[in-house]
Amino acid sequence: MSAESYALTYNPDVLSCLANLSNDEVFTPPQLVNQILDMLPAELWHNPNATFLDPACKSGVFLREIAKRLLDGLVDEIPDLQERIDHIFHRQLFGIAITELTSLLARRSLYCSKYPNGRYSISNFEDASGNIRYRRTQHRWVNGRCAFCGASESQYARGETLETHAYEFIHTTRPEELFKMKFDVIIGNPPYQLSDGGAGASATPIYHMFVTQAKKLKPKYLSLIIPSRWFTGGRGLDQFRDEMLTDNRIRVIHDYLNASDCFPGVEIKGGICYFLWDRDNRGLCKIFSHHNNQVNITERPLLEEGMQTFLRSSEQITILKKTKALNEPSFSTILNAGRFFGFHTKIDWINERNGFLQTADGKSQIPVLKTPPNSEYVKVYIHQGVCWILKKKIPRNVDVTDRYKVIIPRSGNPGSTILGKPKISEPNSCSSNSYIVAYDKNLPNSREVAENVISYVQTQFFRFLVMTKTTTQDTAPKAFDLVPMQDFSKPWTDAELYAKYGLTDDEIAFIDSMIKPMDLKNGEVND
Repeated sequence: MSAESYALTYNPDVLSCLANLSNDEVFTPPQLVNQILDMLPAELWHNPNATFLDPACKSGVFLREIAKRLLDGLVDEIPDLQERIDHIFHRQLFGIAITELTSLLARRSLYCSKYPNGRYSISNFEDASGNIRYRRTQHRWVNGRCAFCGASESQYARGETLETHAYEFIHTTRPEELFKMKFDVIIGNPPYQLSDGGAGASATPIYHMFVTQAKKLKPKYLSLIIPSRWFTGGRGLDQFRDEMLTDNRIRVIHDYLNASDCFPGVEIKGGICYFLWDRDNRGLCKIFSHHNNQVNITERPLLEEGMQTFLRSSEQITILKKTKALNEPSFSTILNAGRFFGFHTKIDWINERNGFLQTADGKSQIPVLKTPPNSEYVKVYIHQGVCWILKKKIPRNVDVTDRYKVIIPRSGNPGSTILGKPKISEPNSCSSNSYIVAYDKNLPNSREVAENVISYVQTQFFRFLVMTKTTTQDTAPKAFDLVPMQDFSKPWTDAELYAKYGLTDDEIAFIDSMIKPMDLKNGEVND
């Protein structure tokens, strides 16, 4: 094949074609890596003393793309190509692989050989690891969970043939001992979470541990790709959120509301972001908000005055200021956690008629039926259906079963309607932990009031404010903190709410672009 023909042949970068290990261990496309590297000062690529660490190597793409820039940037400093390669690979680039397999892949990407002490490596090392280390690390189990990362012992106490997923960088109290050196730049895309042994797909976030551990090494620059769920805190993330939002060394954030805009084909609830932390420079943060192939750029503090969460766009800020200006109480004041009636979500059917509903404390089970035999039984709304229970067996708030309530599914949909379909829980009914209960003893006990509450919950305005507070699928009552209360003697529409709070056409269009409408009759999505 001639050189001209070869140049015309499609020759894709193999690292852009890799299938992800999972939605929690995502390979980073080379194009995205270079967008992240562009945030770093250009003089780094001309500095033969600058050192770089990827603490969570998978494909090795970060180190490879850094190597390319250094090879070009140091050509005047170190003219001889082989001498320049050896200097960069031995003295400037370092990595910690997350598994044995990814250690081989990363070395192959960087050194052109998975064994850098072999004949095919473009820079020769004395051992087979080079500067990309992998040490099989064990979790430290305390009461069934890892003291470092919170992983479940039942799932990750594994034999020698399986990966432990005890990532070395976050399973030590002294990360500085790993390479015994200082780094100018720590950069990468760490794993996001590990199963904690809870119900279903319950998992503990771990990405924030990589950020915290990296800061202990005091690099000049830190840049990691992580889920955006930390913006609103939540499970294990409240302290991390508070520390990040008050850290004015975070100078740049690229925020993707839809993770697939950053990682094509990948769904990560709440979106994804990457940031630049600059140790020696403080100030406002330049925020790039990416949505539907459009970018909105603002420069502002990460934490707006009076807020506890990160507001992802300027439109969110102005809309929220207008809703807070009336000083109305929060809708969350009438919400009760899913275990309001004392039930867990779990129900075990033993046959077509009988089953058991677990109590919230997990210590006992209460018999339930699929159909009620008499008036002593109360309907229980459960996930995807109903069952019936003796009224005297209800553990908590049994008196509320006689009133009208509105129940909202705890399991929402951050990428679409935000909330599941609300329902009226009529007199002689209650609900399991699958639902949040909206109930206020000061409201009239009528179906009309319950319907008016539902009309409000179904508005795009209401669900937009919930989205502002939460990025997770599990919607707790605190997710409704920013939603103002209304007069429920009447139903509500978006048009009435937009007029009440004085929203502009641009602000209304922004809400419309973010939140899909619901059919007011049956709660289904209008696609």
